[in-house]
Parts: sequence; C-alpha cells; structure tokens
Amino acid sequence: MRIEFTKMHGLGNDFAVFDAAAAPALDEALIRRLADRHTGIGFDQALLLEAPRAADTAAFYRIFNADGAEVEQCGNGVRCLAALLAARGLARSGTVTMDSPAGLIRARTLDSGLVSVDMGPVRFDPRALPFDAQAEAERYRLEVAGAEIEIGAVSLGNPHAVVAVDSVETAPVERLGPAIERHLRFPRRVNAGFMQIIDRGHIRLRVYERGVGETLACGTGACAAVAVGRRWGKLAPEVHVRVRGGELRVNWNGPGENIWLTGPAEVSFAGHVEV
Repeated sequence: MRIEFTKMHGLGNDFAVFDAAAAPALDEALIRRLADRHTGIGFDQALLLEAPRAADTAAFYRIFNADGAEVEQCGNGVRCLAALLAARGLARSGTVTMDSPAGLIRARTLDSGLVSVDMGPVRFDPRALPFDAQAEAERYRLEVAGAEIEIGAVSLGNPHAVVAVDSVETAPVERLGPAIERHLRFPRRVNAGFMQIIDRGHIRLRVYERGVGETLACGTGACAAVAVGRRWGKLAPEVHVRVRGGELRVNWNGPGENIWLTGPAEVSFAGHVEV
C-alpha cells in the first residue's frame, strides 16, 4: 500500500503529515517504523488530518509521538498544520480553526511567514497533567536520578515539568530528562523542560519530549516554560524563547488568558512510502 505524506518542521521539530483518508493502515507499530531516521521517513511526531467534525473548522487532527503513542497536543505541529491548511486554501483571512481531542485550536498565518497559534488556557492544577501532588503549588520537590530537584508543573493540553537551570549548555538533559519523563508521580509520563532565564523577555530552553527524546524545538514546552517563569515572577508577558532549532515567541498576559505561540512552519518535502 502506498501512503502519501508531507514532511514539515517548526525550527527542526519535524513531522510527517498524513491525510487519514489516504492512510488507513497507520497504527502504533507502523508509526514507530516510519519514525525511524535510518530506515523510515524520520520524524518526531506523526500528524493525522481527518475530515472536520465540528462546524466552522477546517479539519480534525490527531498527534502520535515517534514511539507510536497518541498524545494530547503539540504546539509546533499545530503551527505546521495551520500553514498546510492555509496553503490548501482553507484559511479565512489568514485564520484557521482546527479541532482535536484537546479541543478547538485557532491559528493565524502572518505576512512574515510566521504562524501564531492560540494554545488555550494554562492549567496549573496537578490533576490536569496529571501529577501526584497533595495540592497545587508554584514549585514542587521531586526526587529523581538520585537527586532532589525543584520543578514547576503545568498542562498546555499535554503535561510539562519545568526545571530552572544556570545554563542549558551544561544542563543534565540526557540524564534527568528520561528520569523525569517516567517518574512515578506522572502516571501518563511528562515532557521535561530545562529553562535558563536570560532576562524578563528572553529564555533559553531544551526539552526532553515524552515518547521522543530531546528535540530541536518544542512549542508546548516553550509555552510551559514561559507560564512557569511568569508564575514565579521572573518573566514578562512577551518572551522570546531560544531553542536549539531557533527562536519562538510566547505571549501570555497571565491567569484567565489564553497563551499564544508564534514561530515559523515550513514544508520540507512531499512524498510517499510503501507499507
């Protein structure tokens, strides 16, 4: 069977986009096979576009990590989908609304070639991640890999743990990332972000993504880091987030307001694979 796909990326965080009608054979095992960078297509996530389920939406989408597990949300992936749907003529005045298991998502394609996505509300309630904690707090102590660290925990539709570090260059991402991801207090696992605050408007960030490993960029991870940094009183409403693949911009006015993610979304190539 031949399956068509579009390969896209947001600052190196890369995706294979499949139209569900043309990809009926996709399952967990096949996604793992296709995600392999040596013998498959190679990608961090597979994005599956389905026909709209709600009025005034362009499509319904689902997201699968490289390990084949379905996940709730992906900021850079959604920006790529918005750019692709706009290129297909499905955006109205530069705006496109998509539906997903996590709810409706609005996006704007900008004249600069950037894409802004409304990532919805920020939720600090531990039950939203979920995270095993007696009560909501700004900071939590977590015993991991033989050490005790301090984290902020937040949900952007998917779960994030954020650690403040002096330098992302020397942060123990390879050692602590997998240990945080699979910590027993996160029953559905978690994305681990390592945030270096430069000033109130700039941070550097590395993210060890659940089911993927460290990626060149993580959109929801950028939003999570800014939300946690804002809650700690360290960051401004607009923050430029430098990741390994480039720069994202996050805007959040605080509790009660939705958080916005802005950055580039590009098509690498289109192709097909025989399965």
